Amino acid sequence: MQTKTMPAGVDAPAHAAPVGDAEPPPLDHGYLFSGNGVGHRIDGASAIVWLRQKDHPDDEFLWLQFHDIPSVLDGWPLQHVTLPEAFGDTLREGSRSTRIESMQKTMIAVVNDVDYDFTQKKPPVVATLWLSAGPHCLLSVRNQPLRSVQQVRADVEAGEIFHSPLALLIRLLQEQADVLRAIVRGGSHTADEVEARLLGGQLPKRASLGGIRRDLVRLRRLLAPEPAALFRLVNRPPRWVREEDAQALRQTAEAFSLTLRDMAGLQERIQLLEEEIADRVAEHTNRSVLILTAVTVIALPINLIAGLLGMNIGGLPLRINPYGFWIIVAISGCLTGLAGWFVFWHRRN
Repeated sequence: MQTKTMPAGVDAPAHAAPVGDAEPPPLDHGYLFSGNGVGHRIDGASAIVWLRQKDHPDDEFLWLQFHDIPSVLDGWPLQHVTLPEAFGDTLREGSRSTRIESMQKTMIAVVNDVDYDFTQKKPPVVATLWLSAGPHCLLSVRNQPLRSVQQVRADVEAGEIFHSPLALLIRLLQEQADVLRAIVRGGSHTADEVEARLLGGQLPKRASLGGIRRDLVRLRRLLAPEPAALFRLVNRPPRWVREEDAQALRQTAEAFSLTLRDMAGLQERIQLLEEEIADRVAEHTNRSVLILTAVTVIALPINLIAGLLGMNIGGLPLRINPYGFWIIVAISGCLTGLAGWFVFWHRRN
């Protein structure tokens, strides 16, 4: 795979910004990590100075975060950072399919972060982060704010140690896995409540379970390729990957795989609960229809007789008989009793 790069140009001293270079937008934030793994905030001009140097320590690296894809492809990052053509193509296409693979001396990744509302009042928001990780630079581009990036930034500014760009990428993946595990825990808790109500004889609604199941289907479809991509990378990592980073990447891949299996199990459990709720609703509906039918059949003789005698036409029987009312009541009672016996006999058989 060919890579696009630009000659480094004239070296500039570390304390001076390049001539004509103001702080280049659209850099969201930048961090320079020293040999001890502690990151310090750096602006765009200083990042260019560091990238132009040829004699910076091997154990130093940059993390540059951007939010504007066209500016990254056409601006200064492409002039100073060696990026694979596949990474540029992925940015241009806006691909959101999970992808982690090695391209010569660079690792490219497409990671999807989830902003999940556990109250189910709004659908989950999925934001994509495109990354290019090399031995000395991690370049990341987002299409909207990501919770995982904000959390890793907070860890960096709190003094947490990261010894390589891959260590930052692994932390981003771990933050993503933590959100997925929280979604599984929340869904399992809701399923437990619904199951308890079913065992108690109550009839819960399917709406809450249906929303969780749809979210699980969407997230599994989006994130299912991630463990396989991680395992492929673990089996053939770039030469510059540290052994401890490869081990952490393997553990992250296993955690992702287990989480996705838990999501699949929860999805099947919710589907079974929905089927049981649907069966109970159908049974309750059938019982209500049966009761309504029985009442209609039992009341049919009385309604029929009342309709006939209420026509107010000549020739009505028993009109002048002093016991006509009681005779009609007796006939109605007998017919109603016969109808009731027929209904209950038919139900028993």
